[in-house]
Amino acid sequence: LMQSTDYQTNCADGTRRLLKMDLKKAVFDAAKDGKLRKLKYLLQNKSYEEINYLVSFLTEKTTPVLISCQNGHFDVVEYLVEKCNADVEQIGSVVFDGEDIEAVPPLWCAAAAGHLAIVKYLIKKGAYVNSVTKTNSTPLRAACFDGHLDVVQFLVQNNANIEIANRHGHTCLMIACYKGHYDIAQYLISFDANVNRKTVKGNTALHDCAESGSLDIMELLLKHGAKMDVDSYGMTPLLAASVTGHSHVVEYLIKLPIISTKERIDAIELLGATCVDKKRDMSSAINFWRRAMLVRYEGGELIHPKPMYLSRIAAYENCVEVTTFDQLDSLVSDPDAMRMQSLLVRERILGPAHPDTSYFIRYRGAIYADSGNFERCITLWMYALDMQQQILEPLSPMTQSSLLSFAELFSFMLTDRRPHVAVPFLDVINVFDKAVREVDSGIVYLHRLPSNERDHTCFHRTLVILLHLIYILTRIRDHLTPQEDYLLKKSVYKLVKLDPHGKDSSSLLHMACAKDTSIAGRYPLCSFPSPQVVDLLCEVGTCVGARDMYGNTPLHIAAMETPVLKKSIVKCLLEHGAHFDAVNCEGKNFLHYANEFDMSIIPNPLKYLSLQCLAARVIRQYKINFQGGTIPEALESFVSMH
Repeated sequence: LMQSTDYQTNCADGTRRLLKMDLKKAVFDAAKDGKLRKLKYLLQNKSYEEINYLVSFLTEKTTPVLISCQNGHFDVVEYLVEKCNADVEQIGSVVFDGEDIEAVPPLWCAAAAGHLAIVKYLIKKGAYVNSVTKTNSTPLRAACFDGHLDVVQFLVQNNANIEIANRHGHTCLMIACYKGHYDIAQYLISFDANVNRKTVKGNTALHDCAESGSLDIMELLLKHGAKMDVDSYGMTPLLAASVTGHSHVVEYLIKLPIISTKERIDAIELLGATCVDKKRDMSSAINFWRRAMLVRYEGGELIHPKPMYLSRIAAYENCVEVTTFDQLDSLVSDPDAMRMQSLLVRERILGPAHPDTSYFIRYRGAIYADSGNFERCITLWMYALDMQQQILEPLSPMTQSSLLSFAELFSFMLTDRRPHVAVPFLDVINVFDKAVREVDSGIVYLHRLPSNERDHTCFHRTLVILLHLIYILTRIRDHLTPQEDYLLKKSVYKLVKLDPHGKDSSSLLHMACAKDTSIAGRYPLCSFPSPQVVDLLCEVGTCVGARDMYGNTPLHIAAMETPVLKKSIVKCLLEHGAHFDAVNCEGKNFLHYANEFDMSIIPNPLKYLSLQCLAARVIRQYKINFQGGTIPEALESFVSMH
């Protein structure tokens, strides 16, 4: 009783502080930290409507029930459900293993965190055992992910569907295999889990075992009828084990009678390439390649020759794969030749469509760049970019990543103070042209999709990267020959002619005037707003009066988003015909925003004011009807923008 009195006294002392706090946040924090007495105090004397509002309110994208389920506070969960009538199916977002999970129900939270008592309680209270998140992940799959066998067993015994896959087609058995949870995999198989289910990309549970190195589960799957099959990239579980470097899995699989000689050779050779690029273990690579060659030469005679290339690859310095033991021995003293050998082997076995093929080409290029050999880096990256644009669909994140890497490399070269380091114009313009091609094909690709399936995120990012490449080109423009400058303007004109628009229907000129364009990747690359980029875009004829979805012109953006209004940008836009009196959807013009800055840096507006503009402003000011044939139709849009 004394403790209760003391607690009430302390709470009374804190009443004034609570009045100043957000009550919703206080309720959430109490649930989060498992402070039941504080939670009861906060909710006492509240109406049913108030309590319902507080216990279902989203704080940090989640609710008190969800956070208490995640953190294992059984008494708090019980109180919120029993006394506050909290909905056991309410959803929110939570963070597990550093990943944001959206549209999560309480049962999923408790199962993912392994809180069996809460899982049992929620099921008792009617929570749907097969409820799913935004990505179609069930509570059972969540429990399988982190190996909570007791939760898995309880959910299955309460009619959880073991075959419900997430949006990628990845099942509970697959995630147990990938995470190496033998006991869970064994339990699911005992309930007849399908060992041959495929994901959207054709992966099976055997692929997951191979990629994670879970040999014991792989043996279990094979014992229960799992079949070796290929995924959408043509990868078998054997090749998947080679790519990830799990030699113990490779050694086990190549002894199986179902594995052909060619498959055995490819797996061993690919494992050698993995040793070079992933493990930097040259000695093991040589040993694996020697083993593969011994299989090719049965009894000293070449029985299984490598396929012959019709042409050599310049990006690999015209290297060819070794075909004899003498050639293989010569690699030992030439690490660079070994690295090229691994790229050749990987491309032959995996093919250009596999992500690892272009990834390791880019990785090798990055190593060269780190050592200052930018030319070799650019050559390899260009080869990888060409490969991606030929194979991947437009606006692929992988292609976008390659374009961004080029922009980052060229930007670094601009700031590199070492002698003889210059940004090569022909390489930059070549990458720029390839990026323009990506935008062109991206416009066609998006147009073909239904409007509700169009995601402009990658398209916008590609435009941002293009603007960074333009920025880099303007930085070296003073050193260009007349012919090179002509090529520059011609390429930028091709982009402008496409009239691409990013998020919020922003034109290239809008984006060139916005500070947010400085962020192309994880950190600022080039500085925006950029007078040089604005000037070049205007020079090739971009529309200075373009409007975004809010009716803003590039002049509006220049005034709104620039910490220090740049006179050169304003002057350039006005000189190319921008109307400083054009209004946006809020009826505000450039001067409305520019007045917040030092007016001395703004050019004399009268110089850019015409009688047409004055007349249009009068029509708008006095709300004179000008539509329906009163004035020529061509003038209606002109009047409307003032």
